Amino acid sequence: MTTLVQLEIMRTLRNKKYLLFTILYPALMYVFFINAYGDSTLAGGLPVKTYFMVSMATFGAVGSVLTGSAQRISLERRSGWTRQLRLTALPGRAYTLAKVASSAVTTLPAILVVFAVGAAQGVSLSAGQWAGLTVALWLGSFVFAALGVAFGYAAAPDSVQTIVMIAYMAMALFGGTWFPVSGTLESIARFNPVYLYNRLASFTRPGESLDLTAVAGLAGFLVVFVAAAALLYRRDTRQA
Repeated sequence: MTTLVQLEIMRTLRNKKYLLFTILYPALMYVFFINAYGDSTLAGGLPVKTYFMVSMATFGAVGSVLTGSAQRISLERRSGWTRQLRLTALPGRAYTLAKVASSAVTTLPAILVVFAVGAAQGVSLSAGQWAGLTVALWLGSFVFAALGVAFGYAAAPDSVQTIVMIAYMAMALFGGTWFPVSGTLESIARFNPVYLYNRLASFTRPGESLDLTAVAGLAGFLVVFVAAAALLYRRDTRQA
């Protein structure tokens, strides 16, 4: 399993599309947003530079695991690679966990590059906040890694990219990635995993602590997505 995880990580890091769309693109979008909004303060007393640093880091992290793992798994199913792995001693649960783990590891560069740009732009957090934010966003990315695996087994190679992009953009749009959500929209957004993911940074707001409701919500989504991935994997095994 360890060898498979290492292989998956190396394959992702060598992918030029990964470097462009999940690392460089969120960093460029971050610079665009902070220049568009200026030095204003958003609702809750959070500076624009801090808000969009978090939202673009989560945008890159979610994009990394969804678009990468889903399409790769779908292509592996068509090529017969997944079938070949089933003939080895590697159990199905180990294969699924390896996919989730390797996908989540590749989110770290997407998070750290945006954080580096944020720090260069003047985002001021304590050492504990920087460390806590990095760990929180990295652990939160496992939720979307599991969703990416489920998408990979649910959709055909010809349609998986379209399905993933629609889901990805819809969750980002209504999850506080592009703008703060409030009122009725926020009430609906509480059922959106991207909104909960962004809420993991709540402790960087003045007078707030870690949002335990968001943590619990993400834990629930993780259970659902892992169960869905396992169910779809077993279905694919029966059809093979």
